[in-house]
Amino acid sequence: MRAASGARRSVRLQHGEAARFIRFKRMCRACPLVVGFSGGIMRLRLYARRRENNRRKRMKHTIRATGAVSVTAGLLFTVILLVASSRTFAAAGDFLAGSFTSLYYFGAILNTASLFMAAGLGDAVLLTTGEFNLGGEGQIYAGGFITAVVLSATSTFPPVVSLICALAAAMAVPACMTLVSGLLRQFKNANILLTTFLVSAAVIPFIDSLIAGPFRGSYGNLLATSFIREAVRFPHILAPSPLSAAACTLPLLCTAGWYFIYRTKQGKQLQITGISNEFAEYCGYPRTKIMYGTLAASGALHGITGFIAVTGTYYTCHSGFYTGMGWDALSCALIAGSNPAALIPSSLILSWIFTSADRVALNYNSGFDISSLIQGIMLSCIAIQYAGGEKHDRHHS
Repeated sequence: MRAASGARRSVRLQHGEAARFIRFKRMCRACPLVVGFSGGIMRLRLYARRRENNRRKRMKHTIRATGAVSVTAGLLFTVILLVASSRTFAAAGDFLAGSFTSLYYFGAILNTASLFMAAGLGDAVLLTTGEFNLGGEGQIYAGGFITAVVLSATSTFPPVVSLICALAAAMAVPACMTLVSGLLRQFKNANILLTTFLVSAAVIPFIDSLIAGPFRGSYGNLLATSFIREAVRFPHILAPSPLSAAACTLPLLCTAGWYFIYRTKQGKQLQITGISNEFAEYCGYPRTKIMYGTLAASGALHGITGFIAVTGTYYTCHSGFYTGMGWDALSCALIAGSNPAALIPSSLILSWIFTSADRVALNYNSGFDISSLIQGIMLSCIAIQYAGGEKHDRHHS
């Protein structure tokens, strides 16, 4: 039996080597700069190795610079803006330290950071393969909406069963949304960055119409679904803040994501695919499966964000609760350099900045949206850093 299994394994390995050999022979023949198959293999190896080394060096410097520059620029811009608008340093001082003197705002910082971690992990998984998910807001909205609907429909079920059903549905629906982008990429060669945004833009008004129509609760002028029952609500652990017990699990989820990406064989495949698609194909990695798997994981994690927001923060799905959450989570993932472990501090920092900005705008009657301005400054700094790295990479490849 052992000899037979060993023989079958040897045949499979030989078949895989032969298929890989034929595939790369065709690639080398298609390249006009390659003379001979052996020369093509050497050129491909050298190109992939040089590109991988350049990308690693660039990413090492970019990750350090991007987070520091973007956060520093956001803080400086906010302080200058507050001083100029209020003509005093009181608003700037309140922005920097005021949120830590209130249990409500301190808990709000931690709660918002937990939501950023969940959605940011979904962005980080896809960023590792070199793709972007710009449909985070629609996926979070879909996850929150389906959570509220399932919990209302299973109100006679045991609480644990209702939560499991709601979580499964909240992960499945956004995952299907991202898989649409995967199908368009495979059969129409459409850009994932664009299609994820377009699918999300189509889903958001559809959910708005459902909340305003058949799924609207009887709560006056509030555009929201019915409130979920007490038994399926995660309790708040730092009253009167919205921080719930579910938020404590998100750092563990980020740690598990870090272990998967940096300590497993599948995670190494994701990294190599993100560094060089050509080298990943040379290694025989299933790039189609990787694309669909990372897209589904990204959508599912955004759905988990909506699930936690409904069961732990709002206890209902109201129209617009997702606003800004997807872009903020993407900012966290970019600042963290798609490293799940670095998502924890980056989420805490950005949550503190955005929560403090909203608090100061409320207390000092600011006439403009400070949070959106800060977000724009940070994303601009991130884009400049990444664009500079890409230009350097192309120049030295």
